[in-house]
Amino acid sequence: MKKIAFYTLGCKVNQYETDAMKVLFEKDGYEIVSFNSEADFYIVNSCTVTENSSKKSRQIINRIKREHENSKIIVAGCMAEEAKQGKIELKNVDMIVGTSEKKDIVNILNGIEISNPEEREFWETGDIISKDKTRAYIKVEDGCENYCTYCIIPYMRGRIRSRKKENVISQVKKVIELGIKEIVLIGIHLASYGRDLGNTTLLELLSEINSIDGEFRIRLGSLEPNFINEESVKVLSKMEKLCPHFHLSLQSACNNTLKSMNRKYTIEEYKEKVKLLRENFDIVSITTDVITGFPGETNEDFEITYNNLVEMKLNKLHVFPYSKRTGTFAAGMPNQVKEEIKNERANRLIKLSELEENEFKEKFLGKKMNVLLEKREKDGYRLGYNEQYINVYLENGQAGDLIKVIGTKDNLKL
Repeated sequence: MKKIAFYTLGCKVNQYETDAMKVLFEKDGYEIVSFNSEADFYIVNSCTVTENSSKKSRQIINRIKREHENSKIIVAGCMAEEAKQGKIELKNVDMIVGTSEKKDIVNILNGIEISNPEEREFWETGDIISKDKTRAYIKVEDGCENYCTYCIIPYMRGRIRSRKKENVISQVKKVIELGIKEIVLIGIHLASYGRDLGNTTLLELLSEINSIDGEFRIRLGSLEPNFINEESVKVLSKMEKLCPHFHLSLQSACNNTLKSMNRKYTIEEYKEKVKLLRENFDIVSITTDVITGFPGETNEDFEITYNNLVEMKLNKLHVFPYSKRTGTFAAGMPNQVKEEIKNERANRLIKLSELEENEFKEKFLGKKMNVLLEKREKDGYRLGYNEQYINVYLENGQAGDLIKVIGTKDNLKL
């Protein structure tokens, strides 16, 4: 039996697709082994969203080549797609499998010829079930058509493709039957779910999942702000199984920078969406991503971003110094910001995020929380997450348990 090992970089969608590829290889008689084991084939499911992620992907490829020189190396994912398009060269690689070819990876490896027209439909992977048994990530959408000036992903992932609603519902029901207590819906551009199908939306999908019987909760992956409006919030706030945690992608809180990024909203519009969520949910967690040092971002632009973030009091910021990504419009923009300035701005935002996160945690003191316990332990405690995705540390309980606890300074680490 041939042995095959995987290494995954990047987003939750990539991890989901790795699990899907594992199923394909198992059905074909391959033995899946850990990455640190000896294998006949090593598949690197690569990421290329930033120059740093591309660098990490190459480092893993080179490591495999050094440590397993007689094994075959297959690269899949977004960096592989970039190579397929002739935009980069990959060394120390035996086979390259683009994003639209993942579904055919077994046939490709076995030397079976395939036809590969432009991918227009969602890759129906079947029911991929989370291995950790605490939460199940369910991919419902692929592709992006936003073309932000800093991002290569639309060129690597292609047009929006949504999974049929009945297939999503079928997988959700199987996950619930297995006793998994949290379902996380993910996609490259999740808020666009259903746009290509023409007969459903993400809101309708959520409503149907929420109506399924069982003890479980629903969490959403990253969302574009435009998903949030009076109509959607009115419906979302009545879903008793939906976690009140919204990761609303921001990137900058300055209109000049947002325009340069080709983002489709203003900071005033974003603030209105934050206000809507807070008015309609009891305790809602709003987290976001922020890029510092985008080309042309002046000191004044950054201070506008900083002050707006102070005003909004978002509960956690995922902060990234701008990474110049070859092949994007932003890479050729004038007024590139020096690395030390990017990092200085990032450090200020990270400190702000830490303050805001601790202040948000205090809202749960003395409050009843539903906590999903995880496998991993920290400092002798079992780590779990409440509905708002706040860390909670408990002495007892089993991984996968969904339990009610009262928030204290000890279990919230305040």
